[in-house]
Amino acid sequence: MSMAETMVVVSKVKKQVKEAGFRTGGDYINALSQKVEEMVRVSIEKVKAAGGKKTLGAEDL
Repeated sequence: MSMAETMVVVSKVKKQVKEAGFRTGGDYINALSQKVEEMVRVSIEKVKAAGGKKTLGAEDL
């Protein structure tokens, strides 16, 4: 994943963190995006291995 490709809505993440009384560090959004990208990649591989469907569902997380 490149630095320009963010997998989360930054403003919404920052809002939630701020409402909890915290701030996000400079590396937080990038690390969160990498975790989301990995979760999606694993889901895709799981569905590919199972075969037969083309739609990812909550059960694939």
